Amino acid sequence: MTVLLSGFEPFDGATTNPSWLAVSALRDAWTGDEPLVAVKLPCTFDGAWPALRAAIERHEPRVVIAVGLAGGTTAVRLERVAINVIDARIPDNAGSAPVDVPVVADGPAAWFTGLPLKPSLVAVREAGVPVAVSSTAGTYVCNATFYALMQGVSGQEGVRAGFVHVPDVESLPLAATVEALRVVVETACADLDGALGAGGDAARVSAGAEH
Repeated sequence: MTVLLSGFEPFDGATTNPSWLAVSALRDAWTGDEPLVAVKLPCTFDGAWPALRAAIERHEPRVVIAVGLAGGTTAVRLERVAINVIDARIPDNAGSAPVDVPVVADGPAAWFTGLPLKPSLVAVREAGVPVAVSSTAGTYVCNATFYALMQGVSGQEGVRAGFVHVPDVESLPLAATVEALRVVVETACADLDGALGAGGDAARVSAGAEH
């Protein structure tokens, strides 16, 4: 069983991105039984998912966790749902700033995470790291990547996938973020058969449907 983590390159004039700092630090410190690989994604609408998809095809992971930065927050955010909307507040690193367009034309309105949210929430809290379940991943590159990821793995039985937002290092020390990601990975690995319950199965939501 392989675990694949992704983080993003810097964007909006920054020189670092805490998502990649945390992902690469966890990769370097990983002592788990499962191989753990990490990939840095471009912060672009056109490039992020193809880069992640290529890594998935190469490594054939059973757990995929994409990680992004949520600036201005103070807790790790376990994302519940990705919506089929791009509405860029700033241009991406390629200068693209789509407004009110779908991530995938004719795709479902939303995809729910495949990670066990509530067990992860409890486990990260027990590790002493601020954490919350979030019901919005925004409408920028993070959400678009999350949506494409869930659609991309939807036909792959036994694959757990989802998205986690992390604060900047001024709001939460990098070591705490790395610890939270470690716990989320371990919880996801323990839940490959869905034994932990809530949030453990990805689901699509069609426009107008209730969930």
